[in-house]
Amino acid sequence: MRLTVLLLGTLMVSTVGPAFAQEAAPLRLMQTIPLPNVVGRIDHLAVDLKGQRLFVAALGNNTVEVVDLRSGTWIRSLTGFQEPQGVAFIAGLGKLFVSNGGTGAVNIFGGESLQPLGVVKFPDDADNVRYDASTAQLYVGYGDGTLGILDAKDGKQLGDVKLAAHPESFQAETAGTRIFVNVPNANQIAVVDRTARRVVTTWPLTDTRANFPMDLDEANHRLFVGFRQPAKLLVFDTESGKVVASLDCAGDADDLFYDRERKQIYLSGGDGFVDVFAQRAADHYVLNTKLPTAVGARTSLWVPAIRRLYLAVPPRGAQGAEVRGYDVP
Repeated sequence: MRLTVLLLGTLMVSTVGPAFAQEAAPLRLMQTIPLPNVVGRIDHLAVDLKGQRLFVAALGNNTVEVVDLRSGTWIRSLTGFQEPQGVAFIAGLGKLFVSNGGTGAVNIFGGESLQPLGVVKFPDDADNVRYDASTAQLYVGYGDGTLGILDAKDGKQLGDVKLAAHPESFQAETAGTRIFVNVPNANQIAVVDRTARRVVTTWPLTDTRANFPMDLDEANHRLFVGFRQPAKLLVFDTESGKVVASLDCAGDADDLFYDRERKQIYLSGGDGFVDVFAQRAADHYVLNTKLPTAVGARTSLWVPAIRRLYLAVPPRGAQGAEVRGYDVP
């Protein structure tokens, strides 16, 4: 799919280690899209590939910003939210889901019209959302420790999975029944059986705290988790729960993604960097590039179909709110 983009100039990057001195930069800035009148923190993002639209949860602004990726322009703001956090665009169902931290509600919109279709109410703090296409079920992390399950077709609540504390990022297997869940306030990663709808085991965390972002390399049985205290990327063996690799990373990490085609990990941190790690083997990783971005820019979205990483930049000082699009050459 072709995007019309504006090349904004050469971007300086820091490449780590002499072994990588001759490698091309794995990310290059191709698009900067201002978000007018947006104030406060920005949370997660979702993409409509067919319509080439990006949805940005502007948590501090109580809006969801809609961006046209063809023209690289802002389209409109969706309003009526209270701390929007998670967003999921489900093309097959033609729906957009938005979770609200302030109320616990999940708003449902028509995917093309963006007209309201309904609201599903959880007790409080509806946060990350994930869609299971095999069952047409939407998982919502909420409250003091629960994964809520919705039928994404009709919006009906199907059940819950109880956890030890509030869930942050979580990832589901496609070839199995497990969901791996970051539970930072309990200092653990919970492993959920989504068929049985219960926690089957937990992996206690002893030397690291504040595990927020996560992604999964299912083929190699590896789970990537970003920590804030200290700032670390840990790699877990999903069969044993053991740590097989540990690397320093950008601080205040809130999103990370595994690029399965290029064997790279993209981690965005609020201290103003995107780190790119190369996977040399299942247990061997190196920091390839530390890309300067903007302070507070900690949420992002990797879209493998178009080889692009979108980074949400909140307003701070003279820096206005914007979305930056980075290509992988």
